[in-house]
Amino acid sequence: METPLGIVEAKRKIAVDKLTADRFSARIRITVGSATCENAAGSDAVYLALKKLIDDGGLKDVNISRVGCAGKCDMEPLVTVIANGMVPVKYVKMTPDKSKIVYDSHIVGGKVVSDLSLSRFANHDDYHHVVSVCGGEKCRNSNVTSLLKDALVKYGIDQHVGVLISSCQGTCTNGPKMFVYPEAVAYCKLDAAAIDLIVKEHLLGGKVVAKYVYEDDRISNKSFPLFGDTDFFGNQFRLTLRNCGVIDPESMDEYLSVRGYEAAAKVLQDMKPEDVIKAVKISGLRGRGGGGFPTGLKWEFTAKMPGPEKYIICNADEGDPGAFMDRSTIEGDPHTIIEGMIIGGYASGAERGFVYIRAEYPLAIKRIERAIADAREAGFLGKNILGSKFSFDIELRLGSGAFVCGEETALIYSIEGKRGMPRPRPPYPATSGLWGKPTVINNVETFANIPVVILDGPEWFASIGTEKSKGTKVFALAGDVINTGLIEVPMGTTLREVVFGVGGGVKDGKKFKAVQTGGPAGGCLPASALDTPIDYDSLTKAGSMMGSGGMIVMNEDSCMVNVAKFFIEFTQDESCGKCTPCREGTKRMLEILTRITDGKGVEGDIDKLLRLCDMIKKASLCGLGQAAPNPVVSTITHFREEYETHIKFKHCPTGACTKLVKYEIIADKCIGCGACRRKCPVNCISGEVKKPHVIKQQDCVKCGTCLDVCKFSAVKRS
Repeated sequence: METPLGIVEAKRKIAVDKLTADRFSARIRITVGSATCENAAGSDAVYLALKKLIDDGGLKDVNISRVGCAGKCDMEPLVTVIANGMVPVKYVKMTPDKSKIVYDSHIVGGKVVSDLSLSRFANHDDYHHVVSVCGGEKCRNSNVTSLLKDALVKYGIDQHVGVLISSCQGTCTNGPKMFVYPEAVAYCKLDAAAIDLIVKEHLLGGKVVAKYVYEDDRISNKSFPLFGDTDFFGNQFRLTLRNCGVIDPESMDEYLSVRGYEAAAKVLQDMKPEDVIKAVKISGLRGRGGGGFPTGLKWEFTAKMPGPEKYIICNADEGDPGAFMDRSTIEGDPHTIIEGMIIGGYASGAERGFVYIRAEYPLAIKRIERAIADAREAGFLGKNILGSKFSFDIELRLGSGAFVCGEETALIYSIEGKRGMPRPRPPYPATSGLWGKPTVINNVETFANIPVVILDGPEWFASIGTEKSKGTKVFALAGDVINTGLIEVPMGTTLREVVFGVGGGVKDGKKFKAVQTGGPAGGCLPASALDTPIDYDSLTKAGSMMGSGGMIVMNEDSCMVNVAKFFIEFTQDESCGKCTPCREGTKRMLEILTRITDGKGVEGDIDKLLRLCDMIKKASLCGLGQAAPNPVVSTITHFREEYETHIKFKHCPTGACTKLVKYEIIADKCIGCGACRRKCPVNCISGEVKKPHVIKQQDCVKCGTCLDVCKFSAVKRS
């Protein structure tokens, strides 16, 4: 009788053999990012242009395929060229015209187009190797980087080997460690003699030094060999996003090739449900949806409930403005969510699962639907999975975009066909959830970590992160930061390391002012909090929260009163209205904030806001209302002087509050050209030709047109 692991291994062999014949044996492989944002940026046209060039050129040894989003949002579409004997090259902001340039120069001519690539090096072709040195504490303290650079100088190849520092790669017991491109060789346990030998034999002589090679079959961080040679990707450590941008999300074969469904097979063959729960508890994995409840403990609660009918739900609603972690994960690696749910269902005793996903995610829906159908056809879903006694299947349920349906009890009502509104807890869903039955609810990121825990080991997973926050966290990094996109870093990484390391710092040379974490329910933290570790407890203590993973960077031009107003507008609009504290309290807060930003604030407004915040936080029914005051409380705590300036002096220091902005014409500089008068949309500027003009303040709509059109710096904005 075939075992589950034997069945998966046989399927993997068939898949790898097929992929090798069709794709992996090609002289050059080209992958084109294909996800919602990349498609909007034109990736379809880029893919078709490259495919036509390859077909018309008759290049039989060049293969092109689509992959999920790698997360470099500000540089999409992303095209990766993987050529034998060359460092993988990431081409950014691609267009059909740029595709022709890359095709002629790189694909046909073998010369990298450095100007179009994502690289630290001015001329990519100058470097025959790139070495990424692990930047973890143990490796950093071992002086590997300076030893490597000295050896490169000694052998005269320092101008032809690029040296980068990556984030910790999670294999500290084998450190110090470094990774060599293009051979994708990892070296470990390095000292001065080892580094000297590697430089001499490998980087100079082209021969891998087997003695120091680190053999690793971990499924985590699979993106590092492909993307780790750049600062943005190299400073990340990817567990959830390990396959995003690496595999074709619509190919079951590609998922199998990266040990897909092996974790599910291992669980079904070798582990009892209680063994799985124990492993998840040892890993320390906490729910990534924002609450941070221990995943293993939640599964255990459901598993211990009597009765055969139980459910498991993947919450892919993701309603935070600017958040797209779950969407991108599903679009880039849908099978890993299915596998995580299979394991969770087995552990908790659920034979039926639901993926609750918002209808605004058509590509994610398409890919998870296809993945479910392919998994079902392959025997990974349905009756007696992989020949075991366990049966499990998954259905989709589409949400209508209500933010409150991210709350687990509101989500349950929505699946049941009722209006999505939260209910008091207890009972909690783990004991009484969908249709009154015990129900496990975890989000996309949580399920994506489960195969890593099973295959790479719960103890190894627990070695990453902090004492109470294990593993990594995915963030949607946005705002006034140079590198925007989807990032994943170990828990315990500081806000400073994210903003100025992975994020590259603040755009346009502006000063950092604040970072907002946790979505609309999170807080705004000032520069003094930049050394706060990113973990559940530290962020809460600092006045913010982890949330599902939104992170917005703000520069010196951001008005913090206006920022608080923006988030309260969102939560007030998304309040379901069931409980009075949230429904009415957020409305009153918004009225006060609007009054302040309109220049009508009065003494006592700040204290009134704080009293409202305290009441709403304590009395609201669900997490939406309980966390809604966070942006207001945090901005008052850290930027109270801005509130006072708005109220006392009717002035917005940043000029972001348009009703507090004043435009004036400087008489000494105005030559009376009339440009501002002619362009003013409300005709509030008067004056004779060649004489100073005047703005009638009561009619001015603060549009700033006068400032834009004046060529003599005669208009002042204050």
